[in-house]
Amino acid sequence: MSIINPAAMKAYTNAMQFGQDGTDMKMAGGQNQQVESTFSETIKDSLSKVNDMKLESGEMIKAFASGENQNVHELMITLQKSGLAMKMTSAVRNKAMEAYKELMQIRL
Repeated sequence: MSIINPAAMKAYTNAMQFGQDGTDMKMAGGQNQQVESTFSETIKDSLSKVNDMKLESGEMIKAFASGENQNVHELMITLQKSGLAMKMTSAVRNKAMEAYKELMQIRL
């Protein structure tokens, strides 16, 4: 059992309960409405957010190095967020590759 599972399940549960605009997606009967975005759109959106975090951390490093920004705490928090997002992305990629390999073995 990995450390990522509880955090990932909470994120997916929250994503299924609430839309992007924050509205509750549960119907009166307790069933979820069909999510309009596809899996590929979700992956592209997630990768875009991770890329934005990485670019933001790069900009903050440049600002700190040039003396424009002296807030070390913000810089460290941004770097940690970016690093964690990259680790999470790598973990999801590795799990997807494992699942793909298993499917290919079943198919043979």
